[in-house]
Amino acid sequence: MENFPRAKTAIVGAATHGIGEARGFSAMDIATHASLKALKSAGLKLSDVDAVFICLPNEFLSGLSFAQYLGLHPKITENNRTGGSAFLTHVTWAALALEAGLSDVALIAYGSVQRTTLGRLQSGAGVDPYEGPYKPKMPVTGYALAAARHMHQYGTTPEQLAEVAVSARKWAQLNPDAFDRGELTVDDVLKARRVADPFGVRDCCLVTDGAAAIVMTRADRARDLVRKPAYVLGSTASTFHYNIASMPDLTVSAASESGPRAFAQAKAKPSDIDVLELYDAFTINTILFLEDLGFCPKGEGGRFVQGGRIAPGGSLPVNTNGGGLSCVHPGMYGLFTLVEATEQLMGTAGARQIKNAKLALAHGNGGVLSSQVTAILGTEETI
Repeated sequence: MENFPRAKTAIVGAATHGIGEARGFSAMDIATHASLKALKSAGLKLSDVDAVFICLPNEFLSGLSFAQYLGLHPKITENNRTGGSAFLTHVTWAALALEAGLSDVALIAYGSVQRTTLGRLQSGAGVDPYEGPYKPKMPVTGYALAAARHMHQYGTTPEQLAEVAVSARKWAQLNPDAFDRGELTVDDVLKARRVADPFGVRDCCLVTDGAAAIVMTRADRARDLVRKPAYVLGSTASTFHYNIASMPDLTVSAASESGPRAFAQAKAKPSDIDVLELYDAFTINTILFLEDLGFCPKGEGGRFVQGGRIAPGGSLPVNTNGGGLSCVHPGMYGLFTLVEATEQLMGTAGARQIKNAKLALAHGNGGVLSSQVTAILGTEETI
C-alpha cells in the first residue's frame, strides 16, 4: 500500500468568493478574499501561512505572484498545473510537506474572472497534429466523443445524461451561492441549444467567475482550531493521456486507477462514502466517474443516475453544491469539490447538509478526461 500519511493532516478552513460575476476584480483579488475567509474560519491569520499552493488560469508563475500579493515569505510555493485536478494534487503535496515538518499551515487557493473578462469557456487542452485537421472545439468536442462512445457501447441515453444536469440543479436550488438556481427539467435539457452532439448547452458546465480556498494543518493542531476538522485519509492521482486522440478507451478514465488507490489509503470502500463531489464539467463526467470510482459497474452509470438517485433525497448525494453544471465553473472547478466536501463534514452546508456525513470523496478532472485525482476526507469518527 502506498505510504500516504492517513489522517495525519486535515483541512481546517474552506471558503468561496465571487461566485457568478465578480466585476471589477482580478483573479488574484478574489482568490485573496476566499483565502482570508478560509483562514478566518479556522481562527488563523495570513501571517500563519508558510506554504502556498495556487494555479491561476493565465499566470504560470502564480505561486510566486500570489505570495507577493499576500505579502508572504513562504517556505513552499507550488503551482503545479494539471488542469482542474491541480488543487487535489496540491492536497497530496501539502499533506506530505506538513507531515514531514516542512511547513505548518498550507493555503491552497484558486480564482478566475473568466465570465466577466472573456464570457466564454477557455480551452485548457491542446490540439495535436492528429486532431487539428478535424477542427475540434476543445474541450467540449473531446467530452462529446466520450459521451457518444458510451451511448453506443452501453446504451446510455440522452435522458440519462439529462438526469445528471437536473439532479445538479436540484442541489443548486438548496445553495444560496449557486449561480443558476432556476427550474430545470429533463425535457429542458433535451430541447436546449445543441453544442456538440450529443450535448446541448445544459449538458455543459457554466462559465462563471469564482474563487475558492482551503487551509491545511497537521492533525494534532487541527483539533485545537476547529470543532470538526476534515481529515485527509487518502489522495491519489493517475493519468492515461493528454489529448483525447490518445485516450486508450473513451469510456474508461484514469479514475479507475486513482479511485481504488485512494480507497486503499483511506481504508474505505465506495459503499462507505456519505457524500460525493465529482468534477462535472459535462454530464458524461458524472456517469464515467461513478463507474470508474466503483459506485456502479462499468456501463451502468446512465441507469444508476435515473430516478433521482443522486439528487436531494436520493440514496447517493452527488455534487451537493450544484456542481460545475449549476453552481460554479470558473475555468477550473476542482478546488470547489474540496470546499463542498469539507463543509459537509464540518456540518456547515445549510439546507443541503447531509445528515451525519462522516466520509466524503472529492474527485478532480483535468484536461480532456486526462488527469484524475481522488481525495477522501473524513471526520474524527473515521480515523
